[in-house]
Amino acid sequence: MASSTETTAQIEAWFDDHGLPYFTGDHADRVEGWLSSKRIVAALLLIVAVAVGAGVLVGVVLADRGSLGTAVGVLVFLALLGLFAGRLLRMGTMLRWAIRRTFGSLGLMFPLLTRALPLLLLAVTFLFINAEVWQVAALMSRPVLWVSVLFFGVIAMVFLLVRLPEEVREVERDVVGDRVAECCVGTPAEQVAHGASPEPADLPRFARANLVLVLLFNQAIQVLLLALGLFAFFAVFGSLTIPDSTVEAWTGAGVTDLPSLGRIIPLTNELFQVSVFLSAFSGLYFTVYAVTDETYRSQFFAGVSHELERAVAVNAVYVSLSRDEP
Repeated sequence: MASSTETTAQIEAWFDDHGLPYFTGDHADRVEGWLSSKRIVAALLLIVAVAVGAGVLVGVVLADRGSLGTAVGVLVFLALLGLFAGRLLRMGTMLRWAIRRTFGSLGLMFPLLTRALPLLLLAVTFLFINAEVWQVAALMSRPVLWVSVLFFGVIAMVFLLVRLPEEVREVERDVVGDRVAECCVGTPAEQVAHGASPEPADLPRFARANLVLVLLFNQAIQVLLLALGLFAFFAVFGSLTIPDSTVEAWTGAGVTDLPSLGRIIPLTNELFQVSVFLSAFSGLYFTVYAVTDETYRSQFFAGVSHELERAVAVNAVYVSLSRDEP
């Protein structure tokens, strides 16, 4: 039987492999130290300064291309922020696990999606053939379109962040007594759990936040796949059924090819913008449905609750081993 030190190391590796870096004390303490110090403010200010400098440089070098400079500045800001979050907050570890789990269980995901798709398709297909929607979405400037997509994404994230902590707390309440040892089966903590039957400790706030983020990424990937599928549906459906003359009558403007792609695939700029707008709206609709529909939630969380239960149970063993170490 492995020593407690070896078991602790194996459990920490298991946490990392399952997208749970905040369950190890050292990393959680380091992150908390960063977030509670002035260094985080200095790092964010540096990221903003570099992004603004890059945007201004592009705008100056390419005269009269202020919009391109703004876009470059935003992209640099997001890239640096993502790199910073990936290195310090270990978001990449959580995202990789969520991606592996989502694509490893596509067979379970499709029955969930088909519960929402019929009503969703009825609603958005009606909007797709609505002249007012084309007047709004097709005539947007491209920056306004992406801001709209970002707005839908933020609202969807808020809905998830309101609901997901409740699911995590319910799992914590369920993993008690003999359930701890049962949930540790197949993990590095299995032998210790059966030998000592540790009681689950309350999850630290960073560990609880870790579980919420893992669930958030998992649900976000599902929504993204749904939105991409609906974008393809709208693009094909619009190309086959809505002629350019109808688009011109709806929008009151001429039809233009999509830059760089319009000559390769039959997709106009107006159809592209409407498809993007409605697929993003559909993603928001699906997120709200997932949060509010009891049947969907029970089916979705039935697939991930086992992972959450194992995390809580293994954490109980990890905490008990940490207490026993000199």
